[in-house]
Amino acid sequence: MKLFVTDQDGGEHELEALEGWRVMEVIRDWGLPIKAECGGALACATCHVYVDPEWFDRLVPMTEEEEERLDDAMLVKSNSRLSCQILMSDELDGLKVRLAPGSEP
Repeated sequence: MKLFVTDQDGGEHELEALEGWRVMEVIRDWGLPIKAECGGALACATCHVYVDPEWFDRLVPMTEEEEERLDDAMLVKSNSRLSCQILMSDELDGLKVRLAPGSEP
């Protein structure tokens, strides 16, 4: 399945993703610049992404814990999510996200 990522410089990347993998893991494992300091433990906000509006409503709703953690992120928008909380699935094949400011190492 595919994940489309726009980096902080506007470069677009088409990444192969495996079902059940966190979007953060896919981005990191393909070598794109993402901090992801806590490794997906929901203890930081350094994997903050903006989800393309056409995809946002297809995601599992965010938990209260994720919402609280996003308070620590820079430039939060209505389509902000933590990429460690988005699991790739067939329904998300083709998902488009943009790396948010502050997520770069």
